[in-house]
Amino acid sequence: MKVALIHDHLAQDGGAEKVLKVLAEMFPEAPIYTLLYEPSNAAKYFKNRIINTSIIQRTPFGVSHYKWFMPFMPMAVEFFNLSQYDLVISDTSSFAKGVITSQKTPHLCYCHTPTRYLWSDTHSYVDELKYNKYIKKIIGLSLNNLRVWDRAAADRVDFFVANSKFIAKRIKKYYRRESDIIYPPVEVDRFNVVENKEDYYLAGGRLVPYKRFDLLISAFKKTGRNLKIFGDGPDYDRLVQLAGAADNIEFLGRVSDEAKARIYGNAKAFLNPQEEDFGITMVEAHACGTPVIALASGGALEIVVDQETGLFFENQTVDAVNKTVDIFEKQVFDVHKIRARAEEFSIESFKEKMTKKITQVLEEYKNW
Repeated sequence: MKVALIHDHLAQDGGAEKVLKVLAEMFPEAPIYTLLYEPSNAAKYFKNRIINTSIIQRTPFGVSHYKWFMPFMPMAVEFFNLSQYDLVISDTSSFAKGVITSQKTPHLCYCHTPTRYLWSDTHSYVDELKYNKYIKKIIGLSLNNLRVWDRAAADRVDFFVANSKFIAKRIKKYYRRESDIIYPPVEVDRFNVVENKEDYYLAGGRLVPYKRFDLLISAFKKTGRNLKIFGDGPDYDRLVQLAGAADNIEFLGRVSDEAKARIYGNAKAFLNPQEEDFGITMVEAHACGTPVIALASGGALEIVVDQETGLFFENQTVDAVNKTVDIFEKQVFDVHKIRARAEEFSIESFKEKMTKKITQVLEEYKNW
């Protein structure tokens, strides 16, 4: 069976790329199609794979400033010729689902979310752009056209798999499609339980505004508790400026996998103040026996067991965060019970469920 994998773009090392890595392990002969490929960010997973890129890869500034080419990405995806394949699997949160397949080829889409900046986060996305109001108006108009294409692209998918119940509901709302739920694979075996925690809280990931690290900084400046933040991103400078001279807040920057496992394990708790589609970082923290304090929304509700593997706060406010941390400090959590929860999201579990789904897809498609 000839299988093709298609991914939005290999320009960063995030949760979607980790899913693609496992899909690539499941289908070692499958080529990967993607809008663009930046080896310095993604080569550690895919350096020995056949990677087919779009015309954007060969366009000046196409890789270094790929966001400039957003209006052309639908066309670029549609240029891929996948007529020779027996199965196409897209791993996507934006454009890859729009690939055109032949009548004989089923298309299974592993959807991380309906495109955030076109649907659920449109207004905040435009507001946060660092352009003047006239440029924002133009961008808003281009998003309207992309939204029409994105809805049509969803109709090309034969079978949807959502990465959480939260995203299944979003797919139903925006695309009017049903989906099965298979949680993303997490490399829980890379992490070890640490029983004796140190005196700091941890947060991290890609530093972008919607993740609300600014809320944590304001909260921890008020209490003086120790906070470490790992990761890098466009919001880094603003967050450092917000932290100012607070010596209880430390920015670790990008860290290696080994260092990340160590800081997860030693932390008193991992903080997740944002609404996530799923939230791999929370599972990674759990794999170290580290409790999670999270906003009661999104994927956190499917990962964290309240009062057993962590605690929730209801509102994105400084007081809500600090009151929940106060409660946390008076409680004791079983690190081994927390680790057991993480193992429910293992790579092996993902592969088993995806294999079963793919078998079902191929059987159903034969009878269409």
